[in-house]
Amino acid sequence: MSAALDRLILFTRYPEPGTTKTRLIPVLGPEGAAEFQRRLTERAARAAAATQSQRGLSIEVRHSGGTETGMRQWLGEGFRYRPQGQGDVGARMQACIRAAFEEGAERVVLIGADIPDLTPAVLIQAFDALARHDLVFGPAADGGYYLVGATAAGFQTSSAYLGPGITWGAPDVLARTLAMVRDAPLTCMLLETLADVDGPEDLPGALRALGRQRSRSAISLVVPALNEAGQLGITLSALDLNHGLEVIVVDGGSSDATVAIARAAGVRTLAARPPRSVQMNAGAAAAGGDILLFLHADTRLPKNFQEQVRRTLAHPRVAAGAFHLQIDAAGKGLRIIEQAANWRSRFLQLPYGDQALFLRRDVFWESGAFLPIPIMEDFEFIRRLKRRGRIVIVPGSAVTSARRWQQIGTLKTWIVNQRVMIGYCMGIAPERLAKWYRLKKT
Repeated sequence: MSAALDRLILFTRYPEPGTTKTRLIPVLGPEGAAEFQRRLTERAARAAAATQSQRGLSIEVRHSGGTETGMRQWLGEGFRYRPQGQGDVGARMQACIRAAFEEGAERVVLIGADIPDLTPAVLIQAFDALARHDLVFGPAADGGYYLVGATAAGFQTSSAYLGPGITWGAPDVLARTLAMVRDAPLTCMLLETLADVDGPEDLPGALRALGRQRSRSAISLVVPALNEAGQLGITLSALDLNHGLEVIVVDGGSSDATVAIARAAGVRTLAARPPRSVQMNAGAAAAGGDILLFLHADTRLPKNFQEQVRRTLAHPRVAAGAFHLQIDAAGKGLRIIEQAANWRSRFLQLPYGDQALFLRRDVFWESGAFLPIPIMEDFEFIRRLKRRGRIVIVPGSAVTSARRWQQIGTLKTWIVNQRVMIGYCMGIAPERLAKWYRLKKT
């Protein structure tokens, strides 16, 4: 088989927030969904490039949205870039495959970009299958397919399986396609079934797959931030960034120097608009560590936190952990707040977000991540986590800024917080509670 006659086409979308992976937007936000699309496409592009180095085939990236210049700046100079064209997904695939054959290819394989487990071995197997069959398909777990390949003769015999007779997105896409292939008739081979990523329910498996395919930090710190220039530098300077620690600052659209401070510290920055729950989910989706730690931008961790985190999560019955609360200001009222929070955390297993919740990445996604609500996301998530195992409070202290209590007074802040919690437990909508909370805090 002459590899020079092989053409690999990668179908993808430029990662413009709000236009890609839209079913993930409620959980990750527009920016987080676009970032996840970016990550998936880069993974597919690496698999394609590795296949090219083994087989010498040509690669064409067919994109929706964006420009050739933007695509080249994103994925590099190693590919040919062309727009997908018009029509539904079947019509676009059909046109792209036809163009490849008209340009002299004899075997064409087209792949989607949202398959985390796609490897060069799968792609090589697809081209090898075309030495013996007219067509090859890679079945997707949802009933569609992530890969379609054809020989020139097989495509010319019939390409109706890419035509209007298929309802794209339906759970029987592959079954209907194979029925058309048998009627042609054409010979066909099926590859292994792989999962793609469409909705939030696909995220746990996708992130496990992506985690297996990259060099990982043991712990990923996710820091949601919005106009935190006065606190973020202090928080980041307290971290030892030289011991396998990944830090992701997820900025919610700051108008101050928050992003500049994060970049100056050498940590990764992402953009994701509030609420904070969505910012944290977006950071978790981008994280490479097996352990996630959610850290408020005004909170400092103890020096030995990494050791404490690993030791705590080594116990199989532990679902998550957090630290004791310490408020960085003097005052009898604040000491009472600390004691009450630490008592609640220890005996009721209900730590709040300012105590730096940590847990394994798989547990986070399998538990449903943070709900995309504007307030009480930590309280709601902890209640779900308790069904999976113990929530352990480790001896070290997370030192948090006293600004919330100093703004309107310790007692008034405590009363506001308790009313919000009671209101949430009574079923008052989080959106209404968030408005009430902001009014009470001014």
